[in-house]
Amino acid sequence: MSLANPWVSALEPGPAENHALVRALARELEKVHVLPQTVLYIADAETFSGHEECHEQKKARKRNSKETALALEKLLPKRCQVLGLVTPGIVVTPMGSSSNQPQEIEEGEAGFALLFPKIDGVKIHTFHFSKDVKNRVFDESKFAEAGLKNNPDLRVVLLFGYNSWKTGATRFLHQIVNPLNEKSIILAGGQVESFTSLTSENNHAQPGDACGVVGLAFSGPQIQSATVLLDQDVADERTAEAAMQRLKAANIPEHNTIGFMFACVGRGYRHYKTKRNMEADAFRKFFPNVPLFGFFGHGEIGCDRIVTGNFVLRECNDIKDDLLHGYTTVMTLIHLGSTKANQA
Repeated sequence: MSLANPWVSALEPGPAENHALVRALARELEKVHVLPQTVLYIADAETFSGHEECHEQKKARKRNSKETALALEKLLPKRCQVLGLVTPGIVVTPMGSSSNQPQEIEEGEAGFALLFPKIDGVKIHTFHFSKDVKNRVFDESKFAEAGLKNNPDLRVVLLFGYNSWKTGATRFLHQIVNPLNEKSIILAGGQVESFTSLTSENNHAQPGDACGVVGLAFSGPQIQSATVLLDQDVADERTAEAAMQRLKAANIPEHNTIGFMFACVGRGYRHYKTKRNMEADAFRKFFPNVPLFGFFGHGEIGCDRIVTGNFVLRECNDIKDDLLHGYTTVMTLIHLGSTKANQA
């Protein structure tokens, strides 16, 4: 990811009245020369939403997620599409250089915002499907409206389920994921705590009792992408590095490329017997100049898959890859092509 596609990261707690990501974004946006057209931000759920208030401490943070989300959105250009998520933990590369060491922050205040400018030949758009309590069957015509069907240039779909503990949420996620499960499309993501911003909709936060799926779709013939799944058996440095070798073997170009890590809250240092940052360190060893972002969540979406311009692993039989997992990590590379960001 060149400086044409900057990001903002926050790894230190901010003052009580504001999440650290708000402060970092306000400071860094002044230095950005190309206005973002799409922004994906992810922050830790506990401090973003002010969950600490329930401890009745005198120093309780006077925040709520709606106010924090609005503070972030106000900093961004009016016509910018914004998708914001909160999750139990954050994976983030510190600002300054794509080769900075990515950090797995499993507790405490942290967040990042990816600022995508207009990129020639690449279309990025947000989508949202919420479960209709009155209708058990999902209307698949909504896929076409969201650019997820009848779109030959679709390459990558990042999907995030919210309120996954609700009755019927897993079944609904299957209804979204299964029709999109094509070998020519990379699917990756996970179950988040909730989404806090979706500026393409009037009501930018979901009703408390709803469940559904939000995400970003990346379209464009120049996009190349690959994912690998680290399952429960990946439990030490050797097996984590073997998974990164599989990702490296996809031969995705590493300039203008972003890495994503979607991990289960049960992994991290607990899974690796108190060794912290194992998977992010393994990623950095094989991809020294690709920034890595992501989260620890409540379930993962993805599989081993490669999609490039000249080599697409297409469906070779009727058996679909299983895409929904628990206690795993999904590592993803998205290469946005070699063109420079459009300065317009």
